[in-house]
Amino acid sequence: MNAPFAAPLEETLVIVGVGLIGGSIAAAARQRRVAQRVIGVGRNLQRLSGALAAGLIDEVATDLVDAARHATLIVFCTPVEEIVAGVRQVAPHLSSKALITDAGSVKSALCEPLAEIPAFLGAHPIAGKELSGFEHADADLFVHRTCVLTPLPHHTAEQRARLQRFWEAIGMRVVTMTPADHDAVLARTSHVPHVVAAAVAAALPEADRPLTGTGFRSTTRIAAGPPELWTGILAMNRDAVLAGIEQVQQQLAGFATALRDDDAQQLKQLLDDAKTARDRLDE
Repeated sequence: MNAPFAAPLEETLVIVGVGLIGGSIAAAARQRRVAQRVIGVGRNLQRLSGALAAGLIDEVATDLVDAARHATLIVFCTPVEEIVAGVRQVAPHLSSKALITDAGSVKSALCEPLAEIPAFLGAHPIAGKELSGFEHADADLFVHRTCVLTPLPHHTAEQRARLQRFWEAIGMRVVTMTPADHDAVLARTSHVPHVVAAAVAAALPEADRPLTGTGFRSTTRIAAGPPELWTGILAMNRDAVLAGIEQVQQQLAGFATALRDDDAQQLKQLLDDAKTARDRLDE
């Protein structure tokens, strides 16, 4: 865990959407003294009060615009389809020193329409669990994980450096990519795997469920993620996800052909290639 800062990097951090990711960012920022105060914003006052009681945030607010007026940094952790409207809502009310970012798993569909708002600089902290809700928030969720920043040409070096310091302060390694490159990569590394896990889980006959073991459960674990969250992600990264699904279909077709032709050598080669690729993840 990173050592706490002697002085906060941000005066007022506003987290919009205090669920698993938002709650974890808030907890990490408070624990490491990254922000002087952390305000959690949402529609459900009872849920926000629960996050406050859990020690994740310092204050609660249901008025997004009012909270934004006090912010030096705003992080949108709402479902991706709500981020553009939220950023546009707060942009006219920000102080001159305020910066806005997000934690969305899709970037082109956010960064392109928000290019008109210089204070918004997209980000994607690649971390999470299949569980949702602030009850599962973890101040160490982001330690040794990667955060992708997707700045546009108009963003200043100071804006980039400031946002990089923030994500590094909660334990992350920061890389920079274009929004389009981010979406293409995340389709292959996150979005398509979720589709595949969901397809495998959905294809299981109910009568077979008592016979599932750890392999099936490990393979389909991420399919337990919130469907409403993943519907937005997949829809907003449609083209890259479709391309990734086609690549997986080609691999499956190779396995089907090897089995149909009773080609044990080709089957073993496909499995060897897959094992090598998987083993390299641990390097």
